[in-house]
Amino acid sequence: DGWVADTATVAASAFIGPNAKVFGNAKVYGKAVVSDNAKVFGKAVVSGNAKVFDYAWVYGNALVYGNAEVSGNAKVYGDAKVYGDAKVFGNAEVFGDGKVFGDGKVFGSAKVFGNAKVSGNALSAGNANVYGNALVYGNAHVYGNAEVHGNVLVYGNANVYGNAWVYGTAKVFGNAKVFDGVIG
Repeated sequence: DGWVADTATVAASAFIGPNAKVFGNAKVYGKAVVSDNAKVFGKAVVSGNAKVFDYAWVYGNALVYGNAEVSGNAKVYGDAKVYGDAKVFGNAEVFGDGKVFGDGKVFGSAKVFGNAKVSGNALSAGNANVYGNALVYGNAHVYGNAEVHGNVLVYGNANVYGNAWVYGTAKVFGNAKVFDGVIG
């Protein structure tokens, strides 16, 4: 097993790989796996069948559970939650009260934060930022350098990409495509 601090809690059913670290008051329960060079620390909890691997970090008060995966150089922190079958990878970050769940995916250098949520089969990628109270769900995609924030809803098969900026109470849905423009 990897390095587990005396202050951390790891269930006998969980697996901590040889180079992984669990420290602070972090907890790893269930059949969760922390492997490769991953770190879980602070008061973070990884449970269920969740996997944290590669060089990923889960810390603060973050929760990763269900069948969720956090990998690459991704970071999940603050009070963020990643659960269900969600995946956060690459250089992506989920923080604040951000949530990624269902089959949601956040990757590239994308960021989900504030009270934002990415769920369903939705994805946020590239250098996109989803924040505030924004909801991205269904089969919606937010990518490129797009900014989605406020109380925005992006859903259905909608795509927000390029240098698009969607804010306020805008709704982007159906098969809509927003790119290199501003909607607010």
